[in-house]
Amino acid sequence: MPSTPESKYRNVTRFQRLLNSAVRHLPTQTVLETTGRVSGQPRRTPLGGRRVGDTFWLVSEFGELSQYVRNIKANPKVRVRIMGRWHTGTAHLLPDDDPQARLRTLPRFNSAAVKAMGSSLLTVRVDLEG
Repeated sequence: MPSTPESKYRNVTRFQRLLNSAVRHLPTQTVLETTGRVSGQPRRTPLGGRRVGDTFWLVSEFGELSQYVRNIKANPKVRVRIMGRWHTGTAHLLPDDDPQARLRTLPRFNSAAVKAMGSSLLTVRVDLEG
């Protein structure tokens, strides 16, 4: 039976929930904190990306299906923990950016995982404050 994007999403997110619950506590893990669009509570997602000056770049492997992307759409104010330090910023969804090209500028290991697990890539830019 062929895998559909929806079944791939369900399988990958099930795996990520198990992994993320442990990984997000590692001090060197990059973490994106959004505000839950329904609960209003902080939601932390470990992810990969790269800081370039006052900008943090990442690619969502499931685009607008990702819960953190849905939260960003409701409230773009976020925090990003990079190398153990929290930074506040404003996230921007960039559907016109080429996510495959963007992945080539991001850390290889994370980019390979995003390509392997993803089905609908979306570039996200976070403009960091201070």
